[in-house]
Amino acid sequence: METKDSNGNLLQDGDSVHLTKDLKIKGMSKTLKRGEAIRNIRLTGDPQEVECRIGKAQVVLKTQFLKKA
Repeated sequence: METKDSNGNLLQDGDSVHLTKDLKIKGMSKTLKRGEAIRNIRLTGDPQEVECRIGKAQVVLKTQFLKKA
């Protein structure tokens, strides 16, 4: 399975990505802002999702809101 970002670029474990949209995360008081950099992503079994760590929280993000840095 190939995991691609919103522009069609292939994503791999350890890549850095930028958000293309403000995201309200369930269970967190923090809103992730557009353009925020997220480092060291991990691929999941689903090609439309990636895992990452934001602060101390483990978060799963949809690839449609990510752009490879």
